[in-house]
Amino acid sequence: MRCYIGRPRRETIPYFHALSEKGVSNLVQDHKDLWEAVSAGCKEKMSNVAYSVWFSTLIPVSFDGAVFTVTAPSRMHKNVIEQNYLPFIDEAFLDKVGFPVKLTILCADEMESESAPVVEDILSTYTFQNYVMGESNHFAYAASMAVAENFPVIKYNPLVIYGNSGVGKTHLALAILNAIRAKHPELKLLYMRTEEFTNEVITSIHESRMPELRDKLRSVDLLLLDDIHFIAGKEAVQEEFFNTFNALYQDNKQIIVTCDRPIRDVKTLEERIQSRLTQGLPVDIQPPDFETRVGIIRRNAKLLGVKLDDDTIYYIADQIKQNVRQLEGVVKKLHAISVFDSTEINRAVVNNVIRDIRNDYQPEPITVEKILEEVARTYQTTPEEITSKVQNARASKARQISMYVIREITQMPMKKIGEYFDRDHSTVHYAVTKAEALLKRVPREKEMVDDIIKNLQSR
Repeated sequence: MRCYIGRPRRETIPYFHALSEKGVSNLVQDHKDLWEAVSAGCKEKMSNVAYSVWFSTLIPVSFDGAVFTVTAPSRMHKNVIEQNYLPFIDEAFLDKVGFPVKLTILCADEMESESAPVVEDILSTYTFQNYVMGESNHFAYAASMAVAENFPVIKYNPLVIYGNSGVGKTHLALAILNAIRAKHPELKLLYMRTEEFTNEVITSIHESRMPELRDKLRSVDLLLLDDIHFIAGKEAVQEEFFNTFNALYQDNKQIIVTCDRPIRDVKTLEERIQSRLTQGLPVDIQPPDFETRVGIIRRNAKLLGVKLDDDTIYYIADQIKQNVRQLEGVVKKLHAISVFDSTEINRAVVNNVIRDIRNDYQPEPITVEKILEEVARTYQTTPEEITSKVQNARASKARQISMYVIREITQMPMKKIGEYFDRDHSTVHYAVTKAEALLKRVPREKEMVDDIIKNLQSR
């Protein structure tokens, strides 16, 4: 999920003559110095508070001679820059290098895997120092610290961190990676979302590039796979993960995975993989208790310099009980209001912000396209084949399962479902009936479909 202003692309630069003795190649190489100069130019045109809040946390990533890329801590942060400060930045670039430069902003909460160097910069913000420990996560925190502090001596392998969405699993796992990277920059550490892992395996199989992928996966000193439940039911992907796990484990390399539920509750995760993952140390993170929620609010308020009295902090902690991201989002939005609107933070303002944040964090609707993609990955086919007229056994089963899952999740009328497949109502009814019969007759198939639905809902 990439968040940016404009799409990065190379353009012909007609202004080379305007450069000083520093050529473009040097500017590209010294992009951090260039950003420092641009930031200083912007600072002259805004208040110290605004500069401190919105510019000090932007991280320069790269400059290709036409596009300058930075990372921002959140989508809201990116929006503020886009809506208020782009003219300052454009003018500062023109002043410093003599030609227009396009700014690209990548957000920590909207990452996309193919921007690996950028993602590494974003992920480096997740540390033990800015993680709030409490009763709900103290064991997971202690185990993670032990892994980080003892590395490269392997203490717990694999380390499995599980819990509901938004409780801080990824933050804690990345804190391990970042702590190890700081002490051992020479080592090779790899972070992948399991959905990315799945797509790479499937693509590599189809394009006969498995040796290259295996070399990438098995040559690391630490492998961190986020959301391991996404490999459930996908036989070829599970086979590759099993072999990768064994290769790394036997070579005494650290393996860390996160999951949205206990490993044993991922029903179509092969028994041999469940056994491997549970032989290490599984640790769970519960939704934050009241004291932890208060600590998270205080920490973020202090980092952003927003003044919240105890009553307000306690009120926010009492209103938002399950999701750390929402707590952080409330504080960020209150801070933005106080900076740009000079609005006093009272109970009415807080209630409005809480309502907005809850709406912002409503899960995205599960579309037919997403369902087709997940079913296709599980049944080793493609969305195009599922919706086609192909009648082989694999495509027909995947088509029936897709129609069943679409109806279960969306409650869409069968006539409407048929439009996606260029079929009539009676054909959809027949397919759904066949799928229901299959799931009743074959428990394993039902577990696979249940995992498909859970994976779609967990996104």
